[in-house]
Amino acid sequence: MIQTNSGLRSLVQSLRPMTSSLSKLEAYSCYTSQAASALQQATKPNSYREDEYAKVDWDNLGFGITPADFVYTMKCSIDGKFEQGELAPYGNVELSPSAAVLNYGQGLYEGTKAYRTDDGRLLLFRLDRNASRMKMGADRLCMPCPSIYQFVDAVKQTALANKRWTPPPGKGTLYIRPLLMGSGPILGLAPAPEYTFLIYASPVGNYFKEGLKPLSIYVEDEFHRATRGGAGGIKSITNYAPVLKAMARAKSRGFSDVLYLDSANKKNLEEVSSCNIFLVKGNVISTPATNGTILPGVTRRSIVEIARDHGYQVEERAIPLDELMDADEVFCTGTAVGVAPVGTITYQDRR
Repeated sequence: MIQTNSGLRSLVQSLRPMTSSLSKLEAYSCYTSQAASALQQATKPNSYREDEYAKVDWDNLGFGITPADFVYTMKCSIDGKFEQGELAPYGNVELSPSAAVLNYGQGLYEGTKAYRTDDGRLLLFRLDRNASRMKMGADRLCMPCPSIYQFVDAVKQTALANKRWTPPPGKGTLYIRPLLMGSGPILGLAPAPEYTFLIYASPVGNYFKEGLKPLSIYVEDEFHRATRGGAGGIKSITNYAPVLKAMARAKSRGFSDVLYLDSANKKNLEEVSSCNIFLVKGNVISTPATNGTILPGVTRRSIVEIARDHGYQVEERAIPLDELMDADEVFCTGTAVGVAPVGTITYQDRR
């Protein structure tokens, strides 16, 4: 099993400001319910007490959908500007059968989490990064996009309205999923005439069934996640269904997830199905460069910055598979997975 040294444990601890202090990351964009008191008064439903928790078995949370009370929705008007959004009870979304998102996959999503502190506040992590990444993806898919302010404001409202679904400290998080989609009807291949931005939330525990145990990763050399010139560098909804077959095959063999190689040469690392990957060798931490086929993860960027602050040499570059097999440590990062240690790597007949 790949061991974890004390230096890396310290690095990972620095990425946990939400359940302890914010000393390392206070300069970044964390938002609390105290800072959003005006929004809280405007959006707080009167159907429950501020200190009330939803009826959830917090000790047995997995990563599944348990819908929170409210959804935030905002529509794009004909002139390409998003109007004022609103909160409404969670429920199904009505779409035309000819909606662009259903027919042509014109859609993006983001993911972030709300953490509850011991004193009852909610903390959100670097939302401006998620907002900027959505704008980049929207441009690639020819969609208008909410401004960074609109995005951040909408996520804050959603978190506050669903506060009772945020697990107690140390029990999990409130996963928040913003979606941007071409909701207007279209028959010929073209951008949609109307767009919808919505956000829903669900309390979650660990992403992997292994919990905090080290993961077993299988290196995939038949299927590919992304290609040069494609949409691998954005959170397009079309990026994820194609990995399901490789994931299902790997999980049927007892592996936690799949690591993909570059589609051109099948020799350099790309990323895992839903997260970025890092290698540690001595004092050097390496991760594949974001060159258009790899998602620029918010957690990934945070690890890079914190590692440099801790004195590590960080390299963002092409990483041959052989280096992965000889690394001292390997770990994955992402909003859903957090920071997950890797215990074994399997490639063909080598483990």
